[in-house]
Amino acid sequence: MTQELRTEDRLRAAAVEFVVITGLSGAGRSEAAKVLEDLGYFVIDNLPPSLIGRVAELAVVGRDPTRVALVMDARGGAFMADVSELSTALDQLRAQDVNLRVLFLEASNAVLIRRFEATRRRHPVAGERVAESIALERDLLRELRADADLVVDTSDLNVHELRAKILAAFADESAGLLVTVASFGFKYGLPLDADMVLDVRFLPNPHWVPELRPLPGTDPAVRDYVLAQDDTGLFMARLEALLETALPGYVQEGKHYLTVAIGCTGGKHRSVVLAEELAGWLTDKGYRAHVAHRDVERE
Repeated sequence: MTQELRTEDRLRAAAVEFVVITGLSGAGRSEAAKVLEDLGYFVIDNLPPSLIGRVAELAVVGRDPTRVALVMDARGGAFMADVSELSTALDQLRAQDVNLRVLFLEASNAVLIRRFEATRRRHPVAGERVAESIALERDLLRELRADADLVVDTSDLNVHELRAKILAAFADESAGLLVTVASFGFKYGLPLDADMVLDVRFLPNPHWVPELRPLPGTDPAVRDYVLAQDDTGLFMARLEALLETALPGYVQEGKHYLTVAIGCTGGKHRSVVLAEELAGWLTDKGYRAHVAHRDVERE
């Protein structure tokens, strides 16, 4: 901001909900902005970083509680010329006690290329090929991604699934830490938005039990099989002990979103069962938990 806030304005700043939506071109920023608009946010698209402080000032000194969302992307010349200007503006907001969240939309290179080819749109970052443009933009935004409060991988999400994920994250921000527990299959690749990745491929695989093979991990028979294994109980006990230490630390450090990804071979059985179990444990401990099964329907 252009000047130090007075004490009363600092108190008001903490009540303002200020979201910056950024990320890779083609990853779904516009769709995310629509969801926040539906939640009552005043959305400004493609604002130059130099004006962020001024917008925040207007929100803080406004008469009513304000929700503001800014879409920042590679279309803006100032943004492309110096991404550090955006980082500096965000640091200034945090220093002024503004309730700031940075949402970063991510997707795999293959998915981004396919989306640009389908729309026949030109990538906003100058490159000879789309793949090169994506690589340049990814490198440009690396530090911004690392500092984001929430990273969402949209590679395998349709519009409705993306909407549900954004709603889960922002519909009730005042409720504390939101832990997303995601199951996935290692053979389909690591999730790009995971903060913590756990590998449960050491557990006996229901895939090799004929009557369980066609069933998903949400089926009671598969659940009972996985939970009956001795190593499952030991693994969950150690995981819960780890999280009992880590989660309060995340809260103390001001983290609002955490994604725990649990993977097995195909993402259909073991990881699904343990994701459901972990989400239940988190809920019992008073945390908000959101479950996402990325690969459960794949063959």
